Amino acid sequence: MSNIAVIAASEGEDINPLLPETYDIVWSLICVAVIGFVFWKYVLPKFQQVLADRSDQIEGGIKRAEEAQAEAKAALEQYRAQLAEARTEAAAIREDARNQGQQIINEMKVQAQEESDRIVAAGNSQLNAQRQQIVAELRSDLGRTAVDLAEKVIGESLADDVKRAGTIDRFLSELDAVSADSANGK
Repeated sequence: MSNIAVIAASEGEDINPLLPETYDIVWSLICVAVIGFVFWKYVLPKFQQVLADRSDQIEGGIKRAEEAQAEAKAALEQYRAQLAEARTEAAAIREDARNQGQQIINEMKVQAQEESDRIVAAGNSQLNAQRQQIVAELRSDLGRTAVDLAEKVIGESLADDVKRAGTIDRFLSELDAVSADSANGK
């Protein structure tokens, strides 16, 4: 340092060690200006373009997310409306099925009653037919028995069919008259 101080003292100037030379300052300013111009002309527009693209992507993403959310909300509302409509339709179907079931039950009751009436009528007609058959059988048995008794009482043979038929009819008429009198309380 003494050499520098000696040289500076010999020239007669006060040298400030912190202050650079003028040519260093000029060249430094020219380099900063060139770098600043290149940065301003090429780097800064690219940087701004990247920032603008990022901003657009973020805003577009937000916009797309909002649109997707609106679509999802609309789909949810549509789903809820369809679900409500399906529930209403299901309730109507259940009610219709219940009504049809009741109608079928009523029809089955009517058919069962008709079948029951038919069976009872058939039973009554069968009973009447059997009663008439039994009465006819009893009349013929009773007629034969009456003829046999009459032959024993009279002592002669009643082999003649015409006589037998007349005797049997007369006996049965008398028997019916006696039965009717006892039924009427005479």
